[in-house]
Amino acid sequence: MRIKAPRDFWAGLMFLAFGIGFAWAAQSYQMGTAVRMGPAYFPTVLGGLLAVLGLVVFLQSFVVNGDGVSRFYVKPVLLVLGGVVIFALLLRPLGLIAATVPLIFVPALGGYDFLRRHVPILAACLVVFALLVFVKGLGLPFTLCPGTLDEACQRFVAGGR
Repeated sequence: MRIKAPRDFWAGLMFLAFGIGFAWAAQSYQMGTAVRMGPAYFPTVLGGLLAVLGLVVFLQSFVVNGDGVSRFYVKPVLLVLGGVVIFALLLRPLGLIAATVPLIFVPALGGYDFLRRHVPILAACLVVFALLVFVKGLGLPFTLCPGTLDEACQRFVAGGR
């Protein structure tokens, strides 16, 4: 068998691996039923659907002609992962507001198709979105600012000054 669409081959293989991985990892939890879903139900069903999609794309790569695999760019991948790691490391000591800013600025260094003046605007929008959704909407108990500033930040977000 000859691979006619290398991009589909690798994408299908990746979807298949992730789907099987998620479904397998969820098996240590209780499954439940469709009416009373347990913690393993959603990841197992979603992993199964992802694996089926991966299998279809994988098998299609042997039948349908497609594009080759383009060059793999390491720098953007590392910068995106680095931004997420920095966010995770800064969340507890600096709070949600300060930790969210590098989550936008660090990955932006790996991009080439954006204007640098848009990055601070995007960071500010993400901070406001995170505060509205996670703190105001869901009521999650995040530290918002570092140290003694947190109490003032919490009052400000809650609406009191």
